[in-house]
Amino acid sequence: MVAILEAKNIVKVYPNGVVANKGVSISVEENTIHALVGENGSGKTTLMKVIFGIEKPQDGEVFFQGRKVQVKNPHDAIALGIGMVHQHFMLAPDLTVAENLVLGQEPLKNKFVLDTKKAQEITQEISEKYKLPVPPNKKIKDLPLGIKQRVEILKVLLRNAKLLILDEPTSVLTPQETEVLFQTLRELKKYGKTIIFISHKLKEIKEISDKVTVMRDGRIIDTRDANELSEHDISFLMVGRDISYERVSASEAIGEPLLKVNNISFTNEENSPVLKNISFEIKAGEIVGLAGIEGNGQNELVEILTGLRKADKGELFLKQENINNLSPRKLREKKICYIPADRMKNGVAEKTTLEENFIVDRYCQPPFSRGFRLNWKYIEKYSKELIRKFQILAHSSKATVDSLSGGNIQKVVVARELSADPKIIVADQPTRGIDVGSEELVHNLLIDARDKGSAVFLISANLDEIIKLSSKIMVIYQGEIVARFDKIDGIRDVDLGHYMLGLKRGEV
Repeated sequence: MVAILEAKNIVKVYPNGVVANKGVSISVEENTIHALVGENGSGKTTLMKVIFGIEKPQDGEVFFQGRKVQVKNPHDAIALGIGMVHQHFMLAPDLTVAENLVLGQEPLKNKFVLDTKKAQEITQEISEKYKLPVPPNKKIKDLPLGIKQRVEILKVLLRNAKLLILDEPTSVLTPQETEVLFQTLRELKKYGKTIIFISHKLKEIKEISDKVTVMRDGRIIDTRDANELSEHDISFLMVGRDISYERVSASEAIGEPLLKVNNISFTNEENSPVLKNISFEIKAGEIVGLAGIEGNGQNELVEILTGLRKADKGELFLKQENINNLSPRKLREKKICYIPADRMKNGVAEKTTLEENFIVDRYCQPPFSRGFRLNWKYIEKYSKELIRKFQILAHSSKATVDSLSGGNIQKVVVARELSADPKIIVADQPTRGIDVGSEELVHNLLIDARDKGSAVFLISANLDEIIKLSSKIMVIYQGEIVARFDKIDGIRDVDLGHYMLGLKRGEV
């Protein structure tokens, strides 16, 4: 088959000295779905940024549709017919969905003013065409992550890209939504589109891909037909060792209830009920999972539990202590830690160092400070230990967070939170966008915290993760708990999906 894209001997060295691509060569055949996989920091996203014109390589060549091209910026890439959906969204938060979708090719009236009605019609048409519903009039900042992902995909489709680069496109989708997306991708392939699909979900790689390229440590390890590889083969090529996917046994030492949530309700500024009498408890030594499609109240519930939002009614208890309306700082002092779903917005200060991010909630306590002065010698030693323990790929503890790959940024957040000796862990999408090896590390750390007596509340769009780790599972739909599974042997992701979509409800 004819190659639509060829990259030859790409070398990319960042200013901090990190060599992200070490003579990488890849060929992508047109009218195929080509998966690109690898550990966090393996160089796959950097390679795609070179293709899309975001990064300039020190060496190498790019060929598109048989001719050598100079892609100096994303505008050049789009003009050629290359589109990219990024892992961290590239959307204007204060603009509406429709305004974001037509940005750069706005329909105008009177030659100067945006034709808002036309922009909304364009949004509605393409949304219906690809079965990716979005609210045209809502601002991006008011949307859950899953809907933002759809907007990014629709932006690329609207610009008629011949080659679509999708970086973790299913990280916030249910199995049913993922299948709809896959149907869309298959349809796009029928119309002659080519897709580069970056994902850490090996089951999806096997299901959707024609070819698989594995990267490790900035190099291509292998490119094979997808039907020649098992999930085990792919994970072994990625990390060089076996990964366990078995469901974790429940702890044998379940203790007293640590977190009690009684009849929590919340109504938003539009006077719509978002949470409706939510009640549950999590005991010491227990992981309770919450499954649900983004936008059904999980975000508001998490913010109430972590002090970022006030409930309209209901009560929260840490053991027997009422912790209603305590500030985030007070809750953290009580050993309630929080791994946020959006690491860039709520998890890190990206322009500051790893050291500063590690101590942001403990800098005023000894041994991190002495009186009014920070103990930088100890902070450096402490940070290096976290980098080692949590396997963070960084050239220095003084590196800024934005110099790391997305998965390593996630590990910075996890390292800070789980190193705080927490009683309660609110883990919202704790492994979003990280590779199978790092995912296993985070899972083992959560299990270790559970076995030491922590209560873990796990919110995840990855149903395999929910089923693997949880001893109990709840499903939320339109602000209500519509199902509770106290025994989860034999539960499948599709079973949970029916409750998540509102097709079934009831106590189990």
